[in-house]
Amino acid sequence: MSDIKAVVRAEHPDIVLTQTVAHDPSSRVRSVSEAGTDPTSGKFFYHIESADFTQFEAGLRNDSTIAAFERVIETRDGKAIYSFEYTDEAKVLSPVISAVNGVILEMENDASAWILTVWMPDRTDLDHLWNYARQNDIEIELLRVNEYSGLGTTDAGLTDSQREALLVALETGYFEEPRNATLSEVAADLDISQPAAGGLLRRGIKRLVIASLVDDSEQPD
Repeated sequence: MSDIKAVVRAEHPDIVLTQTVAHDPSSRVRSVSEAGTDPTSGKFFYHIESADFTQFEAGLRNDSTIAAFERVIETRDGKAIYSFEYTDEAKVLSPVISAVNGVILEMENDASAWILTVWMPDRTDLDHLWNYARQNDIEIELLRVNEYSGLGTTDAGLTDSQREALLVALETGYFEEPRNATLSEVAADLDISQPAAGGLLRRGIKRLVIASLVDDSEQPD
């Protein structure tokens, strides 16, 4: 079997935050993949860019997919990190992907749609996502897919430490949503500090994205 990196476009008004970005067309939403979320808290973190956070938050208050929100960090250049709690009406794709041991590497809005970069152990695992989309009237399109020889057997530019950290995080449920393991627990399993574990995961995910989605001529130094 070969694992895959796929880029998927999904659209439905009840996918989380879709109503908010429709209310604030200036907003850009990206998932915070490295956030050490407490799996019992039900909170999910996103990078937000907006020309007007007042308008963005007005959208949040009228968004039927959002139960609660908090502006955690804000900088002066129109960027912030928010935490969100979802309602039962929200359509969330990450549990479907996690159910087949997949990982969402990136999630970003494209007007009213969402672009997801996902890693899955096998190409056939995409069927689970397509079945969920069909059952929930979600418009879904496969934009790009690359096949590889498996995270455990390919280097993809990974160091041994990065590969071990990614595999431990996957096995413990760190990449699931909500998470079944915190970054502290991953670090404990690796017998390293939490900042060191977070660094290994971020650099490892970056190497996987570069190896799978970036052409050689476009790769950063």
